[in-house]
Amino acid sequence: MDLGNIIKNIRKQKGQTQGEFALSCGITQTYLSQIESNLKEPNLSTLKSISENLNVPLPILFFLSMTEDDVQPNKRKAFQIVSPSVKSLVNEFFAV
Repeated sequence: MDLGNIIKNIRKQKGQTQGEFALSCGITQTYLSQIESNLKEPNLSTLKSISENLNVPLPILFFLSMTEDDVQPNKRKAFQIVSPSVKSLVNEFFAV
């Protein structure tokens, strides 16, 4: 799962600096940097705040951050086939 990178990419697409975004989420810039670098896993409350400030529902953030390693081995082929189309659709719908 690459949640930090997804958060970082969406934040940048929305034109917010780490400092601005961290402030709007009620966390420090250092903590946000650690989240975006996948060094820290935020608690659910922080994730909810992040998703609200990105205007992207939390389940969508989770889906976008999924990698093949997150999928059962017997379902990876289907994930490889379906994932790009679904992620593209989600990106369009949420303007991510």
